Amino acid sequence: MGDAKRRKETGIPEAQRIVAWLPLTVTQSTEFVRVSTKGAWIGIGLLVFGWLMVRLIGPTFGWWKNVG
Repeated sequence: MGDAKRRKETGIPEAQRIVAWLPLTVTQSTEFVRVSTKGAWIGIGLLVFGWLMVRLIGPTFGWWKNVG
């Protein structure tokens, strides 16, 4: 009986909430920050690539020519 009690006490702890009335845990908020930061860097990379495409790569290959 003592062994069962010890196992029960060392079980997985309940996740700590940020605010008691908000159903978000600290782990979930950390994961959200990680994912959103990664997404922001991907967006910045795509923006830089698009800018390079319009300003340098496209005109070099003659993709955009002034007609007129």
